[in-house]
Amino acid sequence: MHPIVATLHAELGPGKVSTEPSLIHEYSRDRAPDRPEAPALAVVFAESVQDVQTTVRECSAAGVRIVPRGAGSGLSGGAHAVANGVVLSLERMNRILDVRVDDEVAVVEPGVVNADLNAAAAPHGLMYAPDPASFTIATLGGNIGTNAGGLRCAKYGVTRDSVLALDVVLADGELVRLGHATFKGVAGYDLVALLVGSEGTLGIVVGATLRLRHLPVAIRTVAAFFPDLPSAAAAVLAVGRARVQPAIMELMDRASIQDADRLNGTDFAGRGGALLLIQTDGFGAEAEAAVVRSVLAAAGGELADDGDQDAERFVRIRRNNRGSGREDRLRVGEDVAVPRSLLVDYAAELGRIAREYRVGMKLVAHAGDGNLHPTFWAEPEPGREAEAMEELEKALDESVRVALAMGGTITGEHGVGTFKLRWLGWEQQERVRELARGIKEVFDPQGVFNPGKAI
Repeated sequence: MHPIVATLHAELGPGKVSTEPSLIHEYSRDRAPDRPEAPALAVVFAESVQDVQTTVRECSAAGVRIVPRGAGSGLSGGAHAVANGVVLSLERMNRILDVRVDDEVAVVEPGVVNADLNAAAAPHGLMYAPDPASFTIATLGGNIGTNAGGLRCAKYGVTRDSVLALDVVLADGELVRLGHATFKGVAGYDLVALLVGSEGTLGIVVGATLRLRHLPVAIRTVAAFFPDLPSAAAAVLAVGRARVQPAIMELMDRASIQDADRLNGTDFAGRGGALLLIQTDGFGAEAEAAVVRSVLAAAGGELADDGDQDAERFVRIRRNNRGSGREDRLRVGEDVAVPRSLLVDYAAELGRIAREYRVGMKLVAHAGDGNLHPTFWAEPEPGREAEAMEELEKALDESVRVALAMGGTITGEHGVGTFKLRWLGWEQQERVRELARGIKEVFDPQGVFNPGKAI
């Protein structure tokens, strides 16, 4: 037994430290297609701020590295274990401490599941706007770590737009409070914005004050099938030119619709080559939806026959359409974003890349903000796995290069983690990365927090 394991057992008490092999295996990785550096020495299940502080102090003193973890639903390797490291699970810190209705804020621990906060806010006519596809299992601490997005990003923004304050344990174990409980506040540097999306490399979030939004008094959903992906992507731009602000604007290509059909027992793929889902909300929902229907029809879309009821079913399917399971080396989902005006061009390039490198490709997209999730895969014959893997890697690299050439980014909402580190230098010049390393040095001089991730 490693000395740190014995120390943590003694300091934290029974039931909070595990070295059980199957649990170590489960908690040593997230859903990224690459592999962790090494299995964790142990998994610590913190139940309080004091547990986190004790773990950080003891690990720092022993030179043992810490990987913070929520639900493990990430897709970029941000929660992969590292050699000589401990996984610090925050899932038991799952209390909603306060919902301040008149202030429209909630105070939560990091292990609160996204959907549970919404369930607590709804009776007060409020909601927490960020809604990643994994919202039924993902924790708010993990959402904060990756600056998660989701379907409602088109109108309400990403996680950073809803985080007002954070309670953070620093690398020496000290607890600090960053930010403010008010919607506005500009005192000093915005360290909350810095911590959101830092993937656990700068500090451990143990509490958050989050902005809530009004639960819409009305929601209207419009679904339209198009002959192909380019025509559906062109319709996205047409809606934008109509100056309508949808809450949700999702795009699915034929392969994604077919995948959803297989998973849900539906038969929608025969209705078109692409599906565009648009949801409007608030007092003007019906008026905006009427404009959307007119625009989509003029753009060649076939509106869903059953109106909003049928369209709502499509939205539920889209929320659950994360593919057929955990990604692996021969099936990789991407998370690029491009300027929305270039959706048509980038979608066409993805098709070209798939054909050129002889790989499969399906596409879903948060079309309202230009965030695309193409999934590439290879199905090699026995004995040709290495060759297929090489072609798949080339396709992934090319898809990223094209996105960057269009002014895009390597990740819109999943984070860099370990899997995307190979592309980070393509997007950020070395001076920028040097500044990021300097910030890491200030917060975490010994490199204890989630090393080898994000930067």
